[in-house]
Amino acid sequence: MTPEDRFITLDVGNLDREHICCAFAGSKAAAGVAGKKDWIRGQLDDGFIFRKLDAKAKVFIEYTMAEKAWAPIYAPGYLAISCFWVSGKYKGHGYGRKLLESCEAEAENGVVVVSSAKKRPFMADKKFFEKFGYEVCDTAPPYFELLVKRINKDAPPPRFTSTAKSPSCDDNGGVVVYFTPQCPYNEYYVNVAEAEVIGRHGLPFEARAITSREEAQNAPTAFPLHSVFYRGKLVTQEFIYDDRVFDRVMGPVLKK
Repeated sequence: MTPEDRFITLDVGNLDREHICCAFAGSKAAAGVAGKKDWIRGQLDDGFIFRKLDAKAKVFIEYTMAEKAWAPIYAPGYLAISCFWVSGKYKGHGYGRKLLESCEAEAENGVVVVSSAKKRPFMADKKFFEKFGYEVCDTAPPYFELLVKRINKDAPPPRFTSTAKSPSCDDNGGVVVYFTPQCPYNEYYVNVAEAEVIGRHGLPFEARAITSREEAQNAPTAFPLHSVFYRGKLVTQEFIYDDRVFDRVMGPVLKK
């Protein structure tokens, strides 16, 4: 077995020295990486798993018991995937299948993951999961889908909570962004990039950090990892980090 065929599961003994794949340390990512590692450290005792390829690569999966997930889903006895990524030259080598199978092997009732009908940035690819027997079991506005692979056919089907299915927040006259420490990009892209872009377009901006599992499980969005609201309505889970993205995402909304 070559080093690149070996997977590493993060634990208290190796967390400080191992990278966390999606954001290699740098001037913009450093604070977010440190925050994400602190977050992982706090989840390990609750069964959180971060498994990655033993290489400097974006090849990894994150999952935990759905009851412990930072997501507004009801899926007792299921495992919930929160992030799953195989990028670049590592695609097509079976790494994604191996990571997914390692998760499924630990599941009691099955596995769930939040996705969407159309492939979107920073979200699980629905087509990939469908190849392995996953299917839609619930939906939430504006485009979120809950995918499931049921292992115990007698277990009740998972679902989004009522807050996820009725996404809204108070109207501040502009943009509100909800986010969790689970994504290392949030520290910079929310508090710096999005704040600057939204402000440059003359809109009020407020960043609302979700700091506990309870808050995340009762969040007003199916994707508390990062969600953007305008005038109280959920617009996107995408980072609005420059004017190009602002025009594409917010342009149609502002014209209404």
